[in-house]
Amino acid sequence: MSAIPLRILAGCVVVVGLLPGVASARQAQEIAAASIDGPSPPVAPAVMSRDGSGRITMRATPIDQPLRIDGLLDDGPYQSVQSISDFIQQEPDEGQPASEKTEVWIFTDRDHLYIGIRCHDSQAGRIVANDMRRDGRNIGQNDNLSIVIDSFYDRRNGYEFLVNAVGGMADAQITDERDVNRDWNTVWQYRARRDEGGWTAEMAFPFRSLRYRPGATQVWGLNIRRTIRWKNEFVYLSPVPRTQGVRGILKLSSAGTLVGLQAPPKVLNLDIKPYALGAAKADRAVDPAFEADLDGDAGVDVKYGITRGLTADFTYRTDFAQVEDDDQQVNLTRFSLFFPEKREFFLEGQGIFAFGGVETAPRAGTSLGPVNTPVLFFSRQIGLLGSAPVPIEVGGRLTGKAGRYSVGLLNIQTDDEPDIGAASTNFGVVRLKRDILRRSYIGVIGTSRSPALGDDGTNSVFGVDTGFAFYDSLTMVGYYAKTNTPGLHDKDHSYRGRFDYQADRLGVTLEHLGVGSNFKPEVGFLRRSDFVESLAQLRISRRPPSLKAVRRINLEFGLDYITDGEHKLENRLFQTALRTEMQSGDSWSIRYESIFEYVPAPFTLPGGILVPVGAYSNPFGVAVYTLGSQRKVSGEISTGHGGFYDGTRTDLSYRGRIELMPQLSLEPGIGVNWIDLPQGETIAKLASVRSTYSFSPSMWLAALLQYNSTQTVFSSNVRFKWEYRPGSDLFVVYSDGRDTVDRFRPALQNRSLAVKVTRLLQVN
Repeated sequence: MSAIPLRILAGCVVVVGLLPGVASARQAQEIAAASIDGPSPPVAPAVMSRDGSGRITMRATPIDQPLRIDGLLDDGPYQSVQSISDFIQQEPDEGQPASEKTEVWIFTDRDHLYIGIRCHDSQAGRIVANDMRRDGRNIGQNDNLSIVIDSFYDRRNGYEFLVNAVGGMADAQITDERDVNRDWNTVWQYRARRDEGGWTAEMAFPFRSLRYRPGATQVWGLNIRRTIRWKNEFVYLSPVPRTQGVRGILKLSSAGTLVGLQAPPKVLNLDIKPYALGAAKADRAVDPAFEADLDGDAGVDVKYGITRGLTADFTYRTDFAQVEDDDQQVNLTRFSLFFPEKREFFLEGQGIFAFGGVETAPRAGTSLGPVNTPVLFFSRQIGLLGSAPVPIEVGGRLTGKAGRYSVGLLNIQTDDEPDIGAASTNFGVVRLKRDILRRSYIGVIGTSRSPALGDDGTNSVFGVDTGFAFYDSLTMVGYYAKTNTPGLHDKDHSYRGRFDYQADRLGVTLEHLGVGSNFKPEVGFLRRSDFVESLAQLRISRRPPSLKAVRRINLEFGLDYITDGEHKLENRLFQTALRTEMQSGDSWSIRYESIFEYVPAPFTLPGGILVPVGAYSNPFGVAVYTLGSQRKVSGEISTGHGGFYDGTRTDLSYRGRIELMPQLSLEPGIGVNWIDLPQGETIAKLASVRSTYSFSPSMWLAALLQYNSTQTVFSSNVRFKWEYRPGSDLFVVYSDGRDTVDRFRPALQNRSLAVKVTRLLQVN
């Protein structure tokens, strides 16, 4: 590893060691009581207190013996301790009591935080629960419970744990109340039961699985949202304004306060996770004889809790054989496509590295979002060249919080891969953020890649950013960044400013973004360069009381204006849309777009059609209908038609889910683009189906089949996973790819079979 990141890592450890401690348990309690953001703590035997605005402070009840996590809620403490209740609606009737009762019990012992919940339901037969897989895609569309824990009590960062009535469970990290990393996983237990009165949920969170502030006496933020899907009703333990929509659970500044927690004494807190891998691969591009290459490997990941808030990760010979294939995309533009990170090592603390307001999980339903904003750290640049893997030899990270500082350090060394032209490369990232005001921050980032792409020198980036959040609806973000690339000078900077006001009745977004022609973040992602973009959006929303079937109607306008570095117009998009949300959970929208694009250099569309240099103006219309997830067949159907360069384009697509049973689901997707230009005609087709059979929440078999006509590729990816003990997994993965130039006889081009075993060893 390079010396600079190691010096920084050592310095951070020293700084953490110098942080002031709490002199005594009594002083810690006094400090905690003084800093509570909400009503005063309840006095035993009471377990909750509320103020006039509905905010809640809860008390965890200590117990001597661990609970049995079986979902039955029949252990002794449930009979002797009062429940926490009185959930409050966010939708459809903001501020009103929930239509169905929900009861919560919170306990703690030396090692765990326990939460038990009973969800009463007057029509239990209508509960929607059809996904029992760990991290299943549809859990959030079922009747579910979302528990958020703000373990640093900073009112902005935390963890989300999502569960449904058939044992499905998912977890995520929340950064700055907006960025959600749903690929993050930790070790916790969950069980659910259904009965004639509704359903019950019981979970246990080990203290060692979470990060929190130093000190024995802990004060955490906590909120719980219950989704009653057949009513399309959302209710919260601590109220959240409906201006926040379905992402309201992320608003940790509205969460309640949890007291009564005593953190366990400091222990070694060391996790060691070795793996062993056996694989057989054959690839015609490497070996025309198509003979299988047998291979084996082993490596290890180590996680060490330096403090209760800072975690160091070390990896040796990292392998990602278990990762699902990327979802195929059709590219009808002259710009690069973005594929999300799926590899486990890079996922914890991912939000810390987000820079300039770019979210790792952008908000759904925003059609004019900041898709052109550079991503200064994009972990897929490490260990991959295009879609081809590059061996990772060794790497380390430090992530977490120290006081008001969020820290992210990363240094990784990859090996060379002569077959694909990849050189041995060192990657380094330093990210530091400081909390300011109530929910705002300032931060810096630095990245380095040595050697740079196509050069023996080093590519580096430095940037400073800030984010402000005021009231419930107003946010502002901005950044300035500069790159240093051998042979490139001047026009090597980028900047952004964004104002976002999103209330229930009115939404306003203003943004200005610039990227120089020599701005090259080689450890990041850059969709386009040499441009200046100005964006304005307006949303006017109403909730018509006379239309009982309609929950909200949105009228939207948008203007996106992009010039090149010489102020010559390249793109202009005017858009108006009508979007309607139904009480049933369905929604529909119609959208009209007026599009101008100047093409400065010819490029080729799928089908080999050349688009020449020129200016093009076209109208385009889109209609979308979304079937609510309470239906057996759900998903989004869309169609569009209009001008496309000098011709026309017609789109038709469906992506959704077919419920067969809680153990078995199908997620089909199909998209067809009919393109008719003077230069030629083509049809771009993309089809996929993802099927999953869950033997239990910890064991499942999944298959992903994809066909992309633009790349003449048909691919299969079949994965079996068994979490045979918490944090330890067995994977069996089969993949192949076929060339479909002859669509009646697809030619097998590559295939592989891998068996991977991991074992989590926890040392106290």
